[in-house]
Amino acid sequence: MFEGTLKKMQTESTNPINYFLNTEGGFLHLNQCLGRTIQIQHIGSQCLNCSQLLPIFRQGFCKSCFFDSPATGDWIMRPELSKAHLGEADRNLEYEQRMQLQPHIIYLALSSHLKVGVTRKSQFLTRWIDQGAHEASVLIEVPNRYLAGIGEVALKDHFSDKTNWRKMLQHQAEPINWEEERNRALDYLPNELKQFINKQDFSVEKLHFPVLQYPEKVNSLNLTKTPLFEGKLMGIKGQYLLFEDQTVFNIRSNEGERVRISINMFV
Repeated sequence: MFEGTLKKMQTESTNPINYFLNTEGGFLHLNQCLGRTIQIQHIGSQCLNCSQLLPIFRQGFCKSCFFDSPATGDWIMRPELSKAHLGEADRNLEYEQRMQLQPHIIYLALSSHLKVGVTRKSQFLTRWIDQGAHEASVLIEVPNRYLAGIGEVALKDHFSDKTNWRKMLQHQAEPINWEEERNRALDYLPNELKQFINKQDFSVEKLHFPVLQYPEKVNSLNLTKTPLFEGKLMGIKGQYLLFEDQTVFNIRSNEGERVRISINMFV
């Protein structure tokens, strides 16, 4: 039995991808639970920032921490709002300089459909895994988050920046011509980013998720409405657990919720 506060699953880029749940009771290697019955019991909430046993507001934080912490500033979701390169603080300049003033990439990823996104260079594989992308490619690398943000804004006029999570979990994406889409995206980049284009550096990363069976329908588990759930684990994709009865559980959107997990180790 494992008990603890949910945080997003840690991953290892292998074939298939390895998933680990980090709880106070230790690491749980979820790949080893495929085909086994898992029981999830909701036992409370704990803010990931202040550690108080408070209701979660968003992103694993209580309401006070969500509006105060530099880790939840508007520039997280809207990188074009980054100001650290100007020496201007949003909430905490030291934190924002550390996060924003490092190489970032603009990428294209195929999950439910082709989408554009931005992330730090140091974590692009993790980002693609968390989004459930089974194919992805770096478009360009830029020196800070602001430049990545203005590139993303320009590309959002021509490419989606959202994932249809239901289709992603059902593995319904259509194949694409990667070279054609990449060249189209490069043409739409603002002129100030053209200097960062390296047309020789082009590869498509293929990601393989540990899934025994994709759901035909998708029913999302809500811990408030269903505080005790039991089902056979059939797959893991993105930050979702996929169960045999078509239930899916988004670990990332339940960060900060406290759970007790037990596994029937006998199939």
